[in-house]
Amino acid sequence: MLAILSGGLLSGGVLHKGLALLLIAWAGPPAQKDLIELKSGQKFEAPVLKEEPDALFLDLGFDVLRVPTASIGKRTHRGDVKPPASGAENDCYLTARLPVRTVKELAATYGEGVVLVTTPAGLGSGFIINTRGYCITNYHVIERETRVAVTMFHRGSNGEFVRRRIDDVKIIALNPFLDLALLEIPKQADLRFQPVYLADGDDQKEGDEVFAIGNPLGLERSVSRGIVSTRNRSFQGLVYIQTTTQINPGNSGGPLFNSRGEVVGVTNMKSNFGEGLGFAIPVSYLKHFLANRDSFAFDKNNPNTGYRYLDAPRRHNSASPPKT
Repeated sequence: MLAILSGGLLSGGVLHKGLALLLIAWAGPPAQKDLIELKSGQKFEAPVLKEEPDALFLDLGFDVLRVPTASIGKRTHRGDVKPPASGAENDCYLTARLPVRTVKELAATYGEGVVLVTTPAGLGSGFIINTRGYCITNYHVIERETRVAVTMFHRGSNGEFVRRRIDDVKIIALNPFLDLALLEIPKQADLRFQPVYLADGDDQKEGDEVFAIGNPLGLERSVSRGIVSTRNRSFQGLVYIQTTTQINPGNSGGPLFNSRGEVVGVTNMKSNFGEGLGFAIPVSYLKHFLANRDSFAFDKNNPNTGYRYLDAPRRHNSASPPKT
């Protein structure tokens, strides 16, 4: 093996300090390309030949580039992401089978897809599921509200998150029985939507690592980690994922990710009588809601908007007229 070390990274003909170029003899099948975006703004799309705790080695074709992980702002696995299939079942969300990565890496990659949802009555969390601005949250987060806003967090040129509040968010569909709501964030000329990916299926098992990103008690972009305690806990005829991941008021509507960064559930409740007893709506229920969203369409001018109404009072016996 031959290695030629230099003091920087080749980008547009310019060497940047702190990174190194290596020439390595390599033979083997072509690898899937990853998109690497540095904190300084440079981007590379190349196969990853080798991955170490402190560095990635990219195949540029003519050279091999060593990139310290501390310099990486975002990493997208191009070859592992499957485009959404055509058809009604997943025409508004993305699915993927991603590689296992650390929570730190996944939170940095998909943190932009998690938003803060606010109404005049309170706040919760949500997550973006496509580039059109479709956003998922809990029904109880926006229950009986029509004025909804979201706050997005995107990385600036310095790598830090920048807050952007967007008003006039549209309510698309509501399902109070599954506690799910679909919103549409208005397009922004200077801001792109960064979606997250839904898991292909409900294949998580007891003991699998999961983590949540949300806004508990208004503490924005909080990350909490745990495991799946039970994958099918039954409550009132519905099945939930029980998890040790810490969930608090404000987490409602946020995503529960697996160790691949795929959404496996929507966090929606916790037990007030114990610790580490959080619950999430399985992704299978979410997909069913999205596939049938026209059935739950919201119309503020029509009473059929997802609200629950009390039964009409029973008719009194004619022999005993009601008192006035």
